[in-house]
Amino acid sequence: MSALYPCTITHVRTRPTKYAFRHRTYLWLIDPDRPPRLPRALRPLARFDARDHFGGTAPTIRAGLERFLRARGVELGDDGTVTMLTQARVFGYVFNPITVYWCHRADGSPLCVVAEVHNTYGGRHGYLLRPDGNDRAVTGKEFYVSPFFPVDGGYRMRLPEPGARLDLSIHLERDGRRPFTATVRGGRRAATPRELVRLALRHPLSTVLVSAAIRLHGIRLYLRGLPVQPRPPHRPQEGMQ
Repeated sequence: MSALYPCTITHVRTRPTKYAFRHRTYLWLIDPDRPPRLPRALRPLARFDARDHFGGTAPTIRAGLERFLRARGVELGDDGTVTMLTQARVFGYVFNPITVYWCHRADGSPLCVVAEVHNTYGGRHGYLLRPDGNDRAVTGKEFYVSPFFPVDGGYRMRLPEPGARLDLSIHLERDGRRPFTATVRGGRRAATPRELVRLALRHPLSTVLVSAAIRLHGIRLYLRGLPVQPRPPHRPQEGMQ
């Protein structure tokens, strides 16, 4: 069931100053219980390691997810299924601003969605979401991500499970306004060795460039005079240690 999504990630800020950028990359949609099996020569282009998700201490990604859910009273069960949208490790490096997990009961019905967020300071935070029938969910902001926004307000997300199209959106809401919106949009491609090579050549060192782009645009915003908000200490969540 693995698939590749060449996509465009867009960030739009409207307050306290207007600023927008677009970044092209590609994401993987996988079953973490059955990650893609690549030819040996291509394995440096895509690795999916448990150490990169949740607390990084579980033996598998699935085990880390189950521990996170169990700490919140949610049981996935042995027959539950998971679909995961993420960046893979490329030549040993990965930075995942967000990984999304769509969790289903044994009968295929939706159980919940988990949005796992990483910041550039090495922190990780998971949001347990219960989307409505239109794939929309709201949650309070609990994690320091951008140095130009404090940890307040909330998120309004639209997270439909990807099919032929990938179309996610996240709005930050503060004081009745939406000062920041992120979108991820793309089209599905079969996860064949040929397609992986094509995307890797088009987007070399893709995970390094994602991390670099975030820092570069942060520097540009700082030079425009945006004040940096103090970063509060973040206590690891239960199930994320």
